[in-house]
Amino acid sequence: MVRLRFVGARLLRGLLTLWFAVTVTFFLVRLLPGDPVLAVADPGMTEQLRAKLLADFGLDRPLGVQYLSYLGQLLQGNMGISLRQSVPVTTVLLERLPWTLILTVSAMTVTVALGVPLGVLAATRARSWTDRVIQVGGVTAQSLFVPSVGVFLLYVLGVVLGWFPIGGAVDPDATGLAATVSMLHHLVLPCLSLVLVQLGGYVLTMRSTLIEALGDDYVTLAKAKGVPPAAVVWKHAVRNALLPTTTIAGLQLGALVGGAVLTETIYAYPGIGRAIYEAVGQLDFPVLQGAFVLLAAAVVVANLLTDIAYGFLDPRVRTS
Repeated sequence: MVRLRFVGARLLRGLLTLWFAVTVTFFLVRLLPGDPVLAVADPGMTEQLRAKLLADFGLDRPLGVQYLSYLGQLLQGNMGISLRQSVPVTTVLLERLPWTLILTVSAMTVTVALGVPLGVLAATRARSWTDRVIQVGGVTAQSLFVPSVGVFLLYVLGVVLGWFPIGGAVDPDATGLAATVSMLHHLVLPCLSLVLVQLGGYVLTMRSTLIEALGDDYVTLAKAKGVPPAAVVWKHAVRNALLPTTTIAGLQLGALVGGAVLTETIYAYPGIGRAIYEAVGQLDFPVLQGAFVLLAAAVVVANLLTDIAYGFLDPRVRTS
């Protein structure tokens, strides 16, 4: 019963958060300067044509009516029609979504794969030169800004050294295995930009929680029983130290998604972030709204699953 109440409370909170994000997005995009009708018509159009276009897209109605209509359509899975491309917004976003998923999943996988071992290394050699170097690197990584890192890598590794492509996601003439190799080649710089910015949080969190775990009684008991040092660290201490790291993974997904938007813009990577950039320039309200809602839903779901998973891993969270 406690578990059902716990899951229900988290689900309700997630839905309220998503509703708030949808509402803010709806009104925020309408504060953008410019006339959205210019996205689909010539600037020299007559007033009658402009009024007709506004009516066709429902932009002539009061803002409150537009908001309620949008919520109703959204509940049916309808995000509207792109003003610029005259196709459903879902079609536009589903074409871009796989690229964003590839980028974010790759970045998170590499970040965790590097962050956990580095955190363990720093914790097991606390107060050594190795620990100090890793801490300095972690703090420095946390202070990095995605656009700065992206532009730096793009210039040095892409322009100066020419090791990696400076834009796009795959060579247009590549097919089969060559297309896969090209995709991975294009993925390196955007992925590396996100990893460098995200890595510090994982390393420092893992280090601090593992140092605390290594001082607990069960670790002392395992050592007294003659358990090998490596087994004490990896089979006993790391298991408990991973709980806060799991939470960090969920919480940092929002930052990762935000970073992906900036990274895709810098590298002309054809994901959701790039779609947002293009929609802002084109005043394509429906695409802009749909992209923000999709990203907000992804973050809310990820945080919800992380919260629930942590609650089941640690019963104290469920009963609090």
